[in-house]
Amino acid sequence: MDEQLKTIVSQWLIKADNDLKTAGHGLTADEPITDTICFHCQQAVEKYLKMYLVSKGNDPFITHNLSILVAKCADYDPAFNELQRFDFLTSYAVSLRYPDDFYMPEVEEAEEALTAARDARAFIVARIEI
Repeated sequence: MDEQLKTIVSQWLIKADNDLKTAGHGLTADEPITDTICFHCQQAVEKYLKMYLVSKGNDPFITHNLSILVAKCADYDPAFNELQRFDFLTSYAVSLRYPDDFYMPEVEEAEEALTAARDARAFIVARIEI
């Protein structure tokens, strides 16, 4: 990987890690704001997947659908198919941001989302040379 691409991939990692940190800090609050925590978990995984695709020379494209991103990553490494189990995070990308279909996840659900995001990070970062 050339230096310019390493820089870009590193920037994706910083942004994704910041979403993950925000979610983690949110769970330590006296009254966790679970919709925001789940949103940031989805955003982190989306960015980690896009980071992987960028590391392979792809331009990131606009989608919040993790299943689509996982499938694109699996074109390079079929092991990515196991990340389809985290597709439940996709719904947090948009549905929790607006009151149209009001839904507030329980703390346990936010904890599950954070665990999934952390697992996805470990899986993806292990497959990139930064």
